[in-house]
Order: sequence, then C-alpha cells, then structure tokens
Amino acid sequence: MSGSIIETLVDPKIGAMVLTGIAAAATVFTLVQPFMEPDKLGRRMKLVSDERELLRQREREKLTSKSSLRSEPKAYMKRIVDRFRLNAWLGTDTAKAKLVMAGYRGQGAETGFLFFRLVSPAVAAVLAAFYLFVLGVLDQPFMVRFGLVILALFIGIKLPELYLSNRTAKRQAEIKRAWPDALDLTLICVESGMAVENAFRRVGIEIATQSVVLAEELALTVAELSFLPDRRMAYENLATRTGLETVKSITTALIQAERYGTPVGQALRVLSQESRDQRLNDAEKKAAALPPKLTVPMILFFLPVLFVVILTPAIIQIFHYN
Repeated sequence: MSGSIIETLVDPKIGAMVLTGIAAAATVFTLVQPFMEPDKLGRRMKLVSDERELLRQREREKLTSKSSLRSEPKAYMKRIVDRFRLNAWLGTDTAKAKLVMAGYRGQGAETGFLFFRLVSPAVAAVLAAFYLFVLGVLDQPFMVRFGLVILALFIGIKLPELYLSNRTAKRQAEIKRAWPDALDLTLICVESGMAVENAFRRVGIEIATQSVVLAEELALTVAELSFLPDRRMAYENLATRTGLETVKSITTALIQAERYGTPVGQALRVLSQESRDQRLNDAEKKAAALPPKLTVPMILFFLPVLFVVILTPAIIQIFHYN
C-alpha cells in the first residue's frame, strides 16, 4: 500500500500534473486578486474630491450670505450716476484698482466713488463762494477771491482720491505688520500636509485677532481658489488687491509651485524670513528718523523752557541786588 503511494508520488506524470495545477491556480489568483482587494487610492481620491466639493459649497454659502463683502449701491447715488453717465467720463481703471486696494468692492463702492467725485467739487466751490462773496469774510480783490474758489474746486476734485490713497496706505501698513506672522502660520500648515486652501482658511481664522484686513483677503483668496477655473488668477488677484511686493512674491512662488511642482515649504520659509527682515528694517528706519524729527520740536518747545528755568533765578538775583 505504502509502496504504491510512493510510486504514485514519484511518477513524473503525476508531478507534472500537480505542478500544472499549482501554476494554473497561481495564475487565476494573480488575475483575480486586484479585483478582490479594496481600491485604497480610488477611495482616497474620492474623499479628496468630496472634500473639495464641500469646500466649494461652504465658500458659496459664505459669499451668498448677508455678510457679503460687496456693498450694494444706494438708490439715489445710482440714479445720479446713471443719469449723468458718470462712469463714462469719471470712471477709470486706476480708480477701480484703487477702490479694490482700499477695501471697497462691488458696484456700490464704484457708484459711491463716482457720486462723490461729482458732488465734492461742487460742494467745495459753493461753500467757498458763500464764505468769500456772500459773507465777505476775506477783504481781498475779486480775482483773488475767485482764484480761491477755483482752488477749493480743485481740492474738491482731489479729495476722494486723497481719501482712497490714505485708506490704502493704512490698509497696506496693517497687512505688512501681520504678513510675516501669517507666512509662518502658512508654512506650519503646509508642512503639516495641508493644502493651500485649507492653510489659508486656517491662517485667516488665526490671524483675524491681529489683522481683520488680512483675514478678509485670505478668505477671498480661498473662495476664488474654489470658484475660479484657473488658480493662478486667484493668486494674482490677491497680489492686486493688496498692492504689496511681499505678497506678490508669495503669489509668484505659489503660481510656480502650481505650474512646475516646486516645493512650497522651502519658498515660504525663505520668503517668511525676508518679510521679517523687511519689517525689522522698516522699524530701524523709523527709529533712525526720530532724531531729525525731534530737532524742531525741541528747539521750539524744550529749549525756551530750559532757558527760562536756568536764567530766571539769575535774573531775579540780579534785580534783587540792584
């Protein structure tokens, strides 16, 4: 019995049949195994796609909510702007860019700017004429008073632009103060594995206590990254809205990372250090400019008082002995 089993096992035909069966089973297993295993990569890609859709939906809800950053035009302003067609002869592309940099967005901001560009010169000229000709406060020849009215008219024309320039400067100064800290937070988020959208959203939440303006700009950038077909446009819009070279350098690095696949973390680290050095240099410049600025106040206010304090006792003694 055992001999027949051994003969069967050592039979070359039986061995060939067994090896053929094993090879066939291995082939079938190799072909079927990919279909039996779960598609981890596909599942992860689906999760990423679902997360992006949720992000788009959340940003869409934010933009369509009542707390929208865009202002609606006033009815009377819109009627005057449309009736006199101010957009054709007072509206310029540079004015629109200045409005965006000053933080005014939407049709309401543009309508209000055009309205005040029309009203402020007229109001200034009327007030100056009433003050000079009706009240007669300034006793000067007619041509001098007329020239002052023209000067008031010119000031009224430039007043809205001066207001926008002042507001833009304040806004840019606030962004420059908070930008290095925002870059550090962005670097931490990116190196921890976050996408740029999630990093900007998180940084916007954290930086809001320091700079509401920068948090607002980052929120707009996140929304544009979710809506615009080209992400490059969102980064360029951020640089245009702020008008700062430091922000433009970051957006350029992000655009290059999107196009060529360059590492974002290293670029953010270098640019963050440069931003901090720039902020330190600005502080040193302000400190170095203090002595010349204090010279005139010291001469006008401190030195006379010092002379009075020093010389008064001597003068009193001189008159006392005389």
